[in-house]
Formats: sequence, C-alpha cells, structure tokens
Amino acid sequence: MDVRIKWVEGMMFLAESESGHAIVIDGPPEIGGKNMGVRPMEMLLLGMGGCTSIDVMQILQKGRQNVTDCVAEISAERVDTIPKVFSKIHVHFIITGKGLKEAVVARAVKLSAEKYCSASIMLEKAVEISHDFEIVEA
Repeated sequence: MDVRIKWVEGMMFLAESESGHAIVIDGPPEIGGKNMGVRPMEMLLLGMGGCTSIDVMQILQKGRQNVTDCVAEISAERVDTIPKVFSKIHVHFIITGKGLKEAVVARAVKLSAEKYCSASIMLEKAVEISHDFEIVEA
C-alpha cells in the first residue's frame, strides 16, 4: 500500500490514498495551522474505527441480522508527555435494527477485535483497547 502526503501551506497537507481518495490534514492555529482538516492522531482513530466498523457490519450481514444503523463512538486518552501517544482507546458500538440477536452482535464485535481488524490488532500491541456495544430496536 502506498500513500502520498503533500504539503500545501502552513501546517496543511493533502493526503492521497492509493485508491484515489484525498483528505486534508491540518494543525491548530497555535502551531501554524488553519484548522482546515483532520489532525493526524484523529485520523488514526478514524481509520481504526472504520476498519472495525466494516468488520462488524460484514459479520452482521453474513449473520442475516437486519441492521438499520451502526455507529462506533471511539474515545481515547493520550499521555501528557511527548510523544503524546494513546494510552487507552475505547470503542462503543451502537447497533440499531429489527430483531437483532445479542449473541450475534457480541460475536461480531469480538471477532473484529480479536481476529479481523488489522488496525486495532496492530494498535493493541501498544495501547489498551476495549470494546462494548448496545443494541437499539428500530
């Protein structure tokens, strides 16, 4: 996989993916940015959240669950010293649907966390990651 990060101005960069998509990365004004894009550490969480969400949805769809919405709310804590790495990440899934089976949802979240999500499995080598879920009947 190859990506390209091109400086635009100040602390703004254009990140281009191998698949042909682009995202603006920018810093806050206090470091010379204009707050026009996602911060790099936010992007790391977004990538992990997208990875695990795709896994969970694929597993639920294969399990013939009638899902109408899937939201992953991710909260993370960072250490106070430089480098300000993540110390904890928590993923909370809110799965909405009709007649969802709790055991199937629990299995989907567990399989993503332990077997399929490359991003979270890689990150958990350095960060404490936890997952939970709630089911909302639609």
